[in-house]
Amino acid sequence: MNKVKSALLIVLALAFAGTGKLTSAQRRPYRLSDSQVEQLIRRVERSADRFRSSLDRALDQSRLDGTRREDDINQFVRDFEEATNELHDRFNDRRSVAADVETVLDKAARIDDFMRRHRLDAEVQRDWSTLRGDLTELARAYDVTARWGRPSDMPLDQGAYGEAKRLTGTYRLDTSRSDDPQEAADRATRDLPYRDRQRVRDRLLARLEAPDSIAIEQRGRTVSVASSRAPQVSFEADGRERVEQAADGRTVRVRASINGEQLIISTAGDRDSDFTVIFEPMEGGRRLRVTRRISADRLSQPVTVQSVYDRTSDIAQWSVYNGSGPTTAYPDSAGGPFVVPDGTQLVAVLDDRLSTRDARDGDRFTLTVREPSQYAGAIIEGHVSRVNPAGRISGRSEMTLNFDRIQMRDGRAYRFAGLIDSVRTPDNENVRVSNEGSVQESDSQTERTIQRTAIGTAVGAIIGAIAGGGKGAAIGAAIGAGAGAGSVYVQGRDHLDLDRGTQLTIRASAPRSR
Repeated sequence: MNKVKSALLIVLALAFAGTGKLTSAQRRPYRLSDSQVEQLIRRVERSADRFRSSLDRALDQSRLDGTRREDDINQFVRDFEEATNELHDRFNDRRSVAADVETVLDKAARIDDFMRRHRLDAEVQRDWSTLRGDLTELARAYDVTARWGRPSDMPLDQGAYGEAKRLTGTYRLDTSRSDDPQEAADRATRDLPYRDRQRVRDRLLARLEAPDSIAIEQRGRTVSVASSRAPQVSFEADGRERVEQAADGRTVRVRASINGEQLIISTAGDRDSDFTVIFEPMEGGRRLRVTRRISADRLSQPVTVQSVYDRTSDIAQWSVYNGSGPTTAYPDSAGGPFVVPDGTQLVAVLDDRLSTRDARDGDRFTLTVREPSQYAGAIIEGHVSRVNPAGRISGRSEMTLNFDRIQMRDGRAYRFAGLIDSVRTPDNENVRVSNEGSVQESDSQTERTIQRTAIGTAVGAIIGAIAGGGKGAAIGAAIGAGAGAGSVYVQGRDHLDLDRGTQLTIRASAPRSR
């Protein structure tokens, strides 16, 4: 009897062991073993190196040498190599998914299109055929389809060769193809001391959660983005570095650029909020891949998560943001539209005395509108978001004023956002003004605003990457229009005093209606 029991236990143990192996295999996104996939990826990389070498030689001996077509194919190969390296890195970290292979294949399809259009020498054609065969095997391993040949759905609104603008559209998150933010947060914080781990993890997780929907519109280098977390913002993705000011007064450097089909936005200067986000179309534009690299205090390395979105519309539908995210300090009483059109200039006087001697963050204030006549008598309500007495920041006294809503003469209240253009005290003294998200440079001893959009804060809220995440981010209603609060400051004095009756010229920045 004991022998029978022992035999039964052994059978059960083997059965459970087999089940465990099956479950582990099911978790892998590929059909082959780990070592087989590793060998396959390395084979693709070796084939890619041979193809790159023979392509360079063939181009130098062809009519394409020194032409735009040569620049195009070189860019396609660089994009392909970056995608392959990213796949290998994620495979080594046991985070590779089918979407990573789809990105590699999407980049390879552009090379394939070029190779079919331009008959180069036999060596490079042979090397490309070998590489394409290796990629087809890789696709089978991850259970995806390699679609060779020019995509039939490639948009016609393209510029130079291969530069189809496939970013524009509305997209919905596909969680089955995306990284799990909880796993990413757990992995990033597992080595932290126990007393800090939960706090850092919770804060990080709030920034790693991806928005459910994203809308993008690209017109040349002018880009507009919105999500289910935050309203639309527009900016120039021209690759120039801009200096912005975060809500806590820190200086943040922001750069937005377009590299091929990728839209890349990055911030640096505030480790607890820094991020890089890459928007990249996949599968001929049918999907969108969003890669976010997020820095956080107490973490030595950025945390990278990838989210895959399915295209639901060919146009950007700004209604993806329904107002459930952060918009205003008055979500109930001022939940209506922005009644003051974008760009409208208002002249208003301060109803309260504000001074760096005694003002505190969060203090409320109101202004009474004097001009233009259709808004005369309306009350603008706002709050102080930062106070810096003299000596704390470069020896200057400073206050940042944020606007929340405007109450019209008939009592109806609306959301309000705006930029402060100028401030004049009752003694006719002009007070220096800067704006959140502005960059100022000297031009013949005068200052001019180059960029007024707080790109870093706006995009950070849209993708959920700013500190506190999408729901808790104190970005204010202004963010949807690419506007910011005004920093009022003086230098060489102990305190900044804005007495009652101080006149502010404000430029409204309501989100544009579409």
